[in-house]
Amino acid sequence: MSPPPPTTLFTTLLRQPHHHLHRFLSTQPSIAYPLTHPIYTIWGSNTSLGKTLVSTGLSTSFLSSRNRKFIYLKPLQTGFPHDSDSKFVYSKFSQFFARNRPQFSVFASNHVIKSSVSAKDAVLRSGVEAERGKNLNLESRLQRSEKNRPVFASNNVLRSSVLGKDGVLRGGVEVEREKNVNLESTLRGTENNRPVFASNNVLKSSVLGKDGVLRGGVEVERDGVVNLGLYEESRLQGTENWETKGFSKLVCKTMYGWKEALSPHLVAVRENARVEDGELLGMLKGCLGGIDESESEKGEVLCVIETAGGVASPGPSGSLQCDLYRPFRFPAILVGDGRLGGISGTISAYESLKLRGYDVVAVVLEDHGLVNEGPLSSYLPERVPVLVLPPVPKEMSNNLMEWFQEALATFRSLEETMQSAFLERTSRLRDMPRKAHDIFWWPFTQHKLVPEQNVTVIDSRCGENFAVHKVNNNVDLITQQFDACASWWTQGPDATLQIELARDVGYATARYGHVMFPENVYEPALECAELLIDGVGKGWASRVYFSDNGSTAIEIALKMALRKFLFDHKIVSDDLVAENDESRVDLKVLALRGSYHGDTLGAMEAQAPSPYTGFYQQPWYKGRGHFLDPPTVAMCDGVLKLSLPPEIESQNPSVEDLTFSLRENIFKESRDTSKLADIYQSHIRQALQLIMDSSGSTQTGALIIEPVIQGAGGMEMVDPLFQRVLVKECRNKKIPVIFDEVFTGFWRLGAESATEFIRCKPDIACFAKLMTGGIVPLAVTLASEAVFEAFVGDSKLQALLHGHSYTAHALGCAAAVKSIKWFKDSKTNHNLISEAMLLRELWDSDLVRQISLLPAVHRVVVLGTLCALELRAEGSNAGYASLYARSLIQKLREDGIYMRPLGNVIYLMCGPCTSPESCSNILNKVYTRLEEL
Repeated sequence: MSPPPPTTLFTTLLRQPHHHLHRFLSTQPSIAYPLTHPIYTIWGSNTSLGKTLVSTGLSTSFLSSRNRKFIYLKPLQTGFPHDSDSKFVYSKFSQFFARNRPQFSVFASNHVIKSSVSAKDAVLRSGVEAERGKNLNLESRLQRSEKNRPVFASNNVLRSSVLGKDGVLRGGVEVEREKNVNLESTLRGTENNRPVFASNNVLKSSVLGKDGVLRGGVEVERDGVVNLGLYEESRLQGTENWETKGFSKLVCKTMYGWKEALSPHLVAVRENARVEDGELLGMLKGCLGGIDESESEKGEVLCVIETAGGVASPGPSGSLQCDLYRPFRFPAILVGDGRLGGISGTISAYESLKLRGYDVVAVVLEDHGLVNEGPLSSYLPERVPVLVLPPVPKEMSNNLMEWFQEALATFRSLEETMQSAFLERTSRLRDMPRKAHDIFWWPFTQHKLVPEQNVTVIDSRCGENFAVHKVNNNVDLITQQFDACASWWTQGPDATLQIELARDVGYATARYGHVMFPENVYEPALECAELLIDGVGKGWASRVYFSDNGSTAIEIALKMALRKFLFDHKIVSDDLVAENDESRVDLKVLALRGSYHGDTLGAMEAQAPSPYTGFYQQPWYKGRGHFLDPPTVAMCDGVLKLSLPPEIESQNPSVEDLTFSLRENIFKESRDTSKLADIYQSHIRQALQLIMDSSGSTQTGALIIEPVIQGAGGMEMVDPLFQRVLVKECRNKKIPVIFDEVFTGFWRLGAESATEFIRCKPDIACFAKLMTGGIVPLAVTLASEAVFEAFVGDSKLQALLHGHSYTAHALGCAAAVKSIKWFKDSKTNHNLISEAMLLRELWDSDLVRQISLLPAVHRVVVLGTLCALELRAEGSNAGYASLYARSLIQKLREDGIYMRPLGNVIYLMCGPCTSPESCSNILNKVYTRLEEL
């Protein structure tokens, strides 16, 4: 079938939802690469600005000394084989070498790994690898298939030009046809610093036209991509014997080639040769990993990765290249535009890279006589030099050799800048653990238990993954760790949303900076409030009170609830003048043991005694509450079981009420008519009556609970039936109800609000963490109109006198707006089941059950983005202070999973957009490690 005409093609692309140009891969390969040598990405502020000239120039500068290796990688090449940037670097360097001929030799190679079928056919038709006449060196052996058809099999073939009188004859290779040679060998390594050649069959073939020997012989992968494997190599002989003077290496590789000279996302469709982001990054990782560490000593290796087109040009899947390569976050060299209008384009490209977290080390541009470097130098930070290359000659009669010679000083300056930035980066990364250990005071951390070598150095984050710096056997590397803490329960963005949030927060910063909130309104705050009322507050909330973090939101909620209680029970009047100490009452809260509501003093008073409230932690703690022991649900030994406090268990509940065949049965409202519901009701009423009888003048002014899951208390799932009955009984006594959804809200448990599971509504609710996608702190306390009315009066003293300088800051509100919309839209959150407004199951249920059966595991709790398990432990090995999980956590970090335990409870936490495949991958690693316990 012939390719569609351009107009049809563009229409088709616009209609395909998976070809949005902002799309980014949801499942990445594990990213890892060495920091033993500099690796840079060459970007262009637009196409045709000379990225390949810069890459070639760097090769001439870097390889001006012996015992060095320059690696040039071109992941995406369109217009192939007529256009081949790796071939250009290979050829121009060879010509430059011949012109300057240093004492030492250089082994140069060029390799094209994969291509579309169309590009492969063009190679055959054009004879792009032909030598004199129509002879072709093939990277293959002809083998015969069952049908006697030629088969293309991978096999290295070397072709070299002899550039000096000594030529390659020093290697004992026969020279043919003037200065073209066929080498019947491949470079296998060195012995005593001498290259060793091993015998290898080489075939030379004439190009036979469209039905030539390669036709039908190349293995075609999916989507029309073939393993092309074109390869050429030459030894460029210096003026002296390479055996005594040494040699350097030039390695050029094209990873994927397409025939038509169009943007990769277009040719991938037209040539039916689509390459997914993960596949491309996986190959790039492989190309980077094949470097001998011994070659990387003393900065003797330099690698550049040249992109295609401009910074925001799409890759073959449709992802913008600045997003596509973001998981690696290699430092950048930006090739700017010295032409008219080039200042704007260069600055735009620079800002696009900076927005995504790239470090731009230098800007290089061609001199067009407009002195664009002046305004650019003024705009860019002082640490980013702007280097100017001489004008490129229009006539190429000298093959640019004079231009490369003239530009050599500039390329050497660029190389020095790159080397300096690399050394500064690696030195800083190595020093960070020591400096952090000396300066930081980490929260929830006993510093004596964290040796310097256990400090995790996070270089960057991309979506759900940390890029972590490690030193193994004195070798620096960047490796990837899945953030299974969701950076302490705040994170939700995939890589695409992370960029979207950066853009929106940047816009809000530029537009608003920060403006005060009281008596004012601005768009981010208003839209955020509207979304909250129509979302997590739908059906009950009418007011939004902004604050800065979850603990502060709880403080505000307590003030709201206690005021509402006082007014409902007519304990205070509107006569503020008449208020005195005698008219005051002692108010406490009703809460559940194991709950946690924050670190501020008031929030801590609303929770039961725990390691967080001990005298060492909070000497003022009194525990201004009545605390009930809740029944909990967990999977134990493959069965979902209900664990009851002794005082409830003694009421002899029905056996069928104590286990669940399916997790959804736990949340069914049909349980309200069960015998267990009656037992809960009786128990709660007795507890409330006992509280009233024993409290004297003390009153219970509020109920505060974490709906369904108690987070910091050990990831316990509280029976939602118990919480539902508790809420109902408190309402009957006009006790205001607070839901602490700082942890559970915004899809953490699989629904936008945990009210979907508990099946009842609060009077007041607190949200934070995932509300902004975890990008910036922001919290809200939602309240009903009745709660709000308790603060309305003629005096300012009746208002809620609470707030902070950054209330409703535009940055946080903008991030919240983007995140709230993103998570509840099935077009952006592919885990969302639109009809039910619930997330699909993220954790493999069979694997979860297998984990619960392991002898080392006591219980497992899985809901939404959370998968928690308690290790079986006793005595000092159990509880929050336990170090029992320490060795397990360290091994899992080595496996690429960053976890932090709650004593002997470990947990995995992903984001609302994390793919089930990613969850299964990390859960399998956990299972393997648990088997070893």
